[in-house]
Amino acid sequence: MDYYQVPEGFMWGVATSANQVEGGWNEDGKGMSIADCERYNSYQNLNDYKKVNDMTTAEIQAALKDKTTKAWGKRHGVDFYHHYKEDIATLAKTGINSFRISIAWSRIYPNGDDEKPNEAGLRYYDSLFQTMIDNGIQPVVTLSHYEMPLNLVLKYDSWYDKRVISFFTQFAQTVITRYHNLVNYWIPINEIDSIIRHPYSSAGLVKDRFPNLNFDEVTMHNQFVAAAWITKFIHDKYPNAKVGSMITSTMVYPYTSDPRNMLKATQIMRKSYNFSDIQLRGKYPKVLLKHIHDLNVHVKMTDTELKLIKENTADFVAFSYYSSVCTAYDTTGLKVTKANRTTGVYNKYLPESDWGWQIDPVGLRIILINLYDRYQKPLFIVENGLGAKDKLTLDGKVHDQYRIDYLRKHISQMLLSLKDDGIELMGYMVWGTTDMVSASTTQMSKRYGLIYVDLNDEGDGTYKRYLKDSYFWYQKLLSYKNKIPTMFFNK
Repeated sequence: MDYYQVPEGFMWGVATSANQVEGGWNEDGKGMSIADCERYNSYQNLNDYKKVNDMTTAEIQAALKDKTTKAWGKRHGVDFYHHYKEDIATLAKTGINSFRISIAWSRIYPNGDDEKPNEAGLRYYDSLFQTMIDNGIQPVVTLSHYEMPLNLVLKYDSWYDKRVISFFTQFAQTVITRYHNLVNYWIPINEIDSIIRHPYSSAGLVKDRFPNLNFDEVTMHNQFVAAAWITKFIHDKYPNAKVGSMITSTMVYPYTSDPRNMLKATQIMRKSYNFSDIQLRGKYPKVLLKHIHDLNVHVKMTDTELKLIKENTADFVAFSYYSSVCTAYDTTGLKVTKANRTTGVYNKYLPESDWGWQIDPVGLRIILINLYDRYQKPLFIVENGLGAKDKLTLDGKVHDQYRIDYLRKHISQMLLSLKDDGIELMGYMVWGTTDMVSASTTQMSKRYGLIYVDLNDEGDGTYKRYLKDSYFWYQKLLSYKNKIPTMFFNK
């Protein structure tokens, strides 16, 4: 029998974020976060959908006045805050050995600029991480995953103000010091490149508060400074711990073999690496510096900050991967599609999800090759999964063969890359755990989990959990440990 050999210590896991699952938005001293202002908004048109989390100052002020929970999906999540022990115990039965989760910044520093942390919030994560360890699961912790304290938006204009660097590093130092005996893998900022595509939900940036600035370029630098400071702090204080740069990876192909399409695809992919280049190579790429210069914007960089970035690069490359797109130098008359929050041209060779994201397992293998060839550092797939319209049967089952097919094809491409491409890979994590409120649409009906949660888009339901067929498929895969029969991936 033929096998795929998986390296010793490989991290098989699941992943989620606090703002999408926790709930408990106003309990035990937690402050409001940017996610608590994202109202449920139905996803109407696959080719022309509104980014539901592009907020205005007026919309934020209105959300502040509304103290209810129901219409605000990320205020209730799936109530992981009260269900985490049973959820972790259920997930442990799949055989996972790792779990990526984030710490809600506003649960620790409710306003972001508080002098002292909220002890009740710290005790919650004490228990959460210890529960993981007790179940044989290693935490992989993201410090900023779309959940900035709302006060930092209204009082400081978020990452535009350099004071926010010190507020974030204070939060980071508090939790890293508290949990360093439980957590060995840290990611300072989730999808750090997403600040360009969805600035409010990722970083709390509100466009109407910057009427005279080129919004896309003026605020990213402070995130790099903060991430470098955190990397230095961990390397200095806890040298056995590892720090990752986390980026969004979407494969972009030329629509045809026309060299102009190839050039366009190359330029888009090159731009997508700007953020990881800074964190992994320690300096701004010349193409990005030229772009900033051509826009005639002034990014406030000091020599001290640039030195900090240069001397404190990340240890591994963490990334999300869901889908791919095509591109063309002339898109007139071509069908538009989405991949995560990247817009592109429809690829006739690929199927698509219920939400119009094209399913491309081979694209994951190409991304693995490209990232490893570029950085020569360990890779870590920390998000990969399928958002779909799952149905709960009368007998409490969810037959999500489509998700099994998605995972089977992507994982088999990952294992082929491990076998043949000479890459170094730390682990693979399914997005997600239980179902959760979608980051891009604020819907529950866009389900990602291995575990179904009885909750609808309007916030109605029992919150009862049901195991999906994909849960049992993943459990079977992990039962093989480090030696997986190739026939397991056959239909």
